[in-house]
Amino acid sequence: MDIQEEIKKLRKEIELNSYLYYVLDEPKLEDYEYDELFHTLEKLEKEHPELITPDSPTQRVGGISKKFNQVAHRVRLYSLDNSNSPEELKKWYERVLKEASFENSGQMSLFNTSVKDIPLAVELKIDGLAIALTYKKGIFTQGLTRGDGVIGEDITNNLKTIKAIPLKLFEPVDIEVRGEVYMPISSFEKLNKIQEEQGQKTFANPRNAAAGTVRQLDPKVTSERDLSIFVYTGIVNGEFKTHFETMEYLKKLGFRVNNVKVANGIEEAIKFVFELDEKRKNLDYATDGVVIKVNSLQLQNELGFTSRVPKWATAYKFPPEAVWTNLNNIEVQIGRTGMAVPVAVLEPVNLAGSVVSRASLYNFDEIKRLDIEINDKVLVKKAAEIIPKVLKAEKTENSKPFIMPEMCPYCNTKLIDVEGEVAKYCPNNLTCPAQIQGRLEYYVSKYAMDIDGFGESIIQQLVTLGKVKNYSDFYYLTIEDFLELDLVKEKSANNLYNAIQASKNSTLSKFLNAIGIRLVGRESADILASSFKTLDEIKNAKLEEIIAVEGIGDKMAKNIFDYFQNEENLKTIKRALDGGLKIENHHKIKENLKFKGLSFVITGTLEQFSRDEAQSIVKSLGGKTPNSVSKNTNYVIMGENPGSKAQKAKELNIPILTEKEFIELIGE
Repeated sequence: MDIQEEIKKLRKEIELNSYLYYVLDEPKLEDYEYDELFHTLEKLEKEHPELITPDSPTQRVGGISKKFNQVAHRVRLYSLDNSNSPEELKKWYERVLKEASFENSGQMSLFNTSVKDIPLAVELKIDGLAIALTYKKGIFTQGLTRGDGVIGEDITNNLKTIKAIPLKLFEPVDIEVRGEVYMPISSFEKLNKIQEEQGQKTFANPRNAAAGTVRQLDPKVTSERDLSIFVYTGIVNGEFKTHFETMEYLKKLGFRVNNVKVANGIEEAIKFVFELDEKRKNLDYATDGVVIKVNSLQLQNELGFTSRVPKWATAYKFPPEAVWTNLNNIEVQIGRTGMAVPVAVLEPVNLAGSVVSRASLYNFDEIKRLDIEINDKVLVKKAAEIIPKVLKAEKTENSKPFIMPEMCPYCNTKLIDVEGEVAKYCPNNLTCPAQIQGRLEYYVSKYAMDIDGFGESIIQQLVTLGKVKNYSDFYYLTIEDFLELDLVKEKSANNLYNAIQASKNSTLSKFLNAIGIRLVGRESADILASSFKTLDEIKNAKLEEIIAVEGIGDKMAKNIFDYFQNEENLKTIKRALDGGLKIENHHKIKENLKFKGLSFVITGTLEQFSRDEAQSIVKSLGGKTPNSVSKNTNYVIMGENPGSKAQKAKELNIPILTEKEFIELIGE
């Protein structure tokens, strides 16, 4: 395989796993596995910069939802580079030492090559949701999610329900802090127990539970669940010289901060890392590593940032816990999309604080890759309470090959291959009971139409009794239908009936996500709803019109188009609407933006805006803000002390705007 093909394959794999994680909330890779893929791609692109494309995963930081108001961060929230071993930590530290001796603006840094060790701040990395909190005169005024680092979601009302977030500080200061909202492990276990008792889908881990809770549209839901926070940095107007001093000040203001250890050099920092790795096992919150920062704020400022991460900090990821157990069997499950997923049936074993008896094998290629057979000894891991996964296998005298099924175990339909995918599929989407069950469970879930009370048992009985074959049947159920179900009394039957009636007024984005178009999740459903006014517009859209929507790939567009060309799907939609379902679009439809399709590069220092603010303005008007000048650049915005980008713009005859001209161009 040549380099170009290898890079394409890596990008595809990273994008797929980003989709599974951010859109479907069904992560298939552990964090460190994703990081390994990302680092490999970064390394190859660094060696072959001519192969870098604007759509590469390395050219962006993250993604945001559109269900909350979007607000630009005053100062960008960066990601962190990861180190997965002491050796990688030492290499990061060597780079810090090397750059700490550089000459900055004609003045030698306070830290030069004569300094043997640089003090480092070491603290646990909380596995939660990153947020930014703004206080004016000591009063909490706004809280944003991290979003894509430049623009976040305004979740102020939800954050006000978290008691660990002070609404008023002990001093009347203007300040912005960054922190990590998390759910204690004990609270997570209680929540999942309640979800199970109510027949609702449980959360995979505390981080997913925290992220889902803090981004609820109804703050009452957030207030009913136990969340907390650790603040890990602050933008402080003060004479502080170190990160440690800043954290002590934040503690004094009333913020909850984690313990910060100051190490004299990397060797002592690594010692602290190992100590924290042991201590974290007795904590009531999930951690996935340790953050190590240069303690000096002046040196942090001198070292600066790459386009994606600060040079003065790194995150050390803890190795995942793993145990050996017996693989008793391999079962094949069929999901709502028809995908056949092999599942390892394990001899129950205690892993990371819980008993594990099943683990995902993801696809049949994974079984071949790991050479897994029934009755093997298998190494199973689970990092930060993520779904268990088989890491490797060892043969026993009783090992026997797994026979890959040819037929669906639920409806006996021949499984098929899909071009470009490693998974096998059951094509019988109309009558396969596993697919019907999966689609209906998803349709009523909180991620979709959010119909209360419809757990797995209720759905299974409705399907078995033939009362529900597709989602439109929900809108024709009566109280008498529910009374025929096991363990359902009059009060429960009324609750189930009323839940359906309450769900009949829905939004376009929720409905598009709920009906099960392949590859379409919550984010892409939001994108569609913000690009088309009504469901009829989407139904009647031409393929090229769907492809033209930014954020909708070719394959997804084809799936959307094909879905609405299918007569059975259209009949089901009509029947649901006839049954009382009302779908309204709550999204503001995107208008033609003045910078749509235009590319702006910023160089030098602007007086009226920070660089991040100027970039946010361009993006809000539909433009793009790449970091480098190319023949595709439309304008270069030039401030004071411009760099080589201005010269390159002149060479390519690209129009250069002064800050005043830029302000005139953006108008109001």
